Amino acid sequence: MAANDRLWAPWRHAFLLGPRQRRRCIFCVAKRSRADRQHHVLARGRAVFALLNRYPYNNGHLMIAPYRHVGEVTALRPAEWMECFQMVRRLTKRLTDTLRPHAFNLGMNLGADAGAGIPGHVHLHLVPRWRGDTNFMPILADVKVIPQSLDELYTCLAKGGG
Repeated sequence: MAANDRLWAPWRHAFLLGPRQRRRCIFCVAKRSRADRQHHVLARGRAVFALLNRYPYNNGHLMIAPYRHVGEVTALRPAEWMECFQMVRRLTKRLTDTLRPHAFNLGMNLGADAGAGIPGHVHLHLVPRWRGDTNFMPILADVKVIPQSLDELYTCLAKGGG
């Protein structure tokens, strides 16, 4: 492979190697804020909300989290659990209508040893997928190209309602 055949995403490297301890939980900061655009919050419900991932695996990568700061999936209340998956349905439709992905990954990293970057606040990842994308290569090779800025993507998805 020639040097010009490589795709670099140095912003991802800072996340992977950066300190794991944070002073403030990004979810708790976003939930308290009314500046949804600044925090890329796309949807708010009664018990959960969704925001764009700042270190996405793919364009449109969303995270859905309860407002309540809880680190264990077993501690989620039934209403939080149900609303989380109702929001998955709404946002899957919005992403499908807007970005036209071919498929989705849906998952949780439960605990730091399972890859949770923010283990203290449980959250669900909704990741759009396209035929021929690089699967989860960013984790293994630190290589990914995201075709849109988060601000541009936020504007595009925010128009989708829901």
